Amino acid sequence: MTVEFSIDGGYALIRLNRPQALNALSFTILTEIDAATTQIEQQITAGKVRGLIITGAGEKAFCAGADITELTGRSMAHEHEGARVGQAVFTRIANLRIPSVAVIHGYAFGGGLELALSCTFRVATSRAKMGLPEVKLGLIPGYGGTQRLPRLIGEGRALDIILSGRTVEAVEAERIGLVNRLVDSGDPVEIGKDFLAPYLKHGLVAMDFARQAISRGLETTLTEGLRIERDLSTLSFRTADAAEGMRAFVEKRPAQFKDQ
Repeated sequence: MTVEFSIDGGYALIRLNRPQALNALSFTILTEIDAATTQIEQQITAGKVRGLIITGAGEKAFCAGADITELTGRSMAHEHEGARVGQAVFTRIANLRIPSVAVIHGYAFGGGLELALSCTFRVATSRAKMGLPEVKLGLIPGYGGTQRLPRLIGEGRALDIILSGRTVEAVEAERIGLVNRLVDSGDPVEIGKDFLAPYLKHGLVAMDFARQAISRGLETTLTEGLRIERDLSTLSFRTADAAEGMRAFVEKRPAQFKDQ
């Protein structure tokens, strides 16, 4: 398998396992990521998973991008379908109810960075390098990069990165908000667990509502965004977790959320 999937103490782990090819994003890897996402959705429903960590095998790369050998000689229909599939797989990750983190410990280029962008958060080691270099091949990003990157770091910075195809070093990535945290080094899985731990003590319902309010609000006007927030805030008061959270606050004890 070119993608390893496991569950460890409430964390789902997806590891791209193609280190000899710098974990290049082949169509097989996309299919296996999609299959792993299906399992994650099932485990979330069963209450066994509360966070997702995505990383890559080996010391050199998170994911160095698409497997270029698979991209040549295709018909226009196949090219369009390939972009549709890649976007759909990454959108499933972005839409998971649980928080996710990509731990970038080497190269994250092209589709690899687009995979990281589909996660809720990104953590990079000091030797991480990332970018969307498709323009150097006469192409543009096709798995969400032109849409998720400007929403994350702003139009101007995204234009600079995409139109130049340049490499972004780890320090700059943290400065511009491309990654949420920069760490020196360490085991990627443990880095991911340490990062997600503070979020996992909260109820999934409230976190999901908050993420919906932000993401849906960014797609519309401030007035409409406030309406979305108002509606979701009202819904949050009707949950069992809200009743437990307020009761625990009054009783001066930690809340025991049930994700309901």
